[in-house]
Amino acid sequence: MKLFSLLFSAAIAGCTNVTTSQYEATALTTYTWQVKYANNLNSEPSPRREEFATTSLLNRNGLKPSAAVTGPDDRGLWWPALPPRPTVDEVEQRQGSEQEASRPELLKSVKYEFIYSEGTEQRTLPTDYDVYRQVVKAYPERVPLELTLGVGDNSVEKAEPVSQ
Repeated sequence: MKLFSLLFSAAIAGCTNVTTSQYEATALTTYTWQVKYANNLNSEPSPRREEFATTSLLNRNGLKPSAAVTGPDDRGLWWPALPPRPTVDEVEQRQGSEQEASRPELLKSVKYEFIYSEGTEQRTLPTDYDVYRQVVKAYPERVPLELTLGVGDNSVEKAEPVSQ
């Protein structure tokens, strides 16, 4: 029980609350073609993964980026054009002599960041979808947000509108 109390206290002590009215959130949406290689794709637990072409698009505060091709999706995100699918020659070029290759698979990923001013300093921290959505709702009226920073103040864990 003492260990739990100590760990809980350390976790709470590591979180900081900050209020800011100068902020933005970004979501970097990315498409990447990937192929798996293995001696036996059906039985090998961790095949080698090779990435091919990638395209990305920076979403800012929920606004439609000028280069957006599709969207908004069911999470309110805009997506870039698809990267070129790897050719058979490109796939075979990376294939080992006894290996087989999977069909190219298109992966989607999103990286969220929160940017805010703290005094004269601007900070950019990783965050998640929930914080991004709070900014999308608050940003048009520039509603101040109270942020809960993660352990070591190295991420934004929560953003809530400040009651006025």
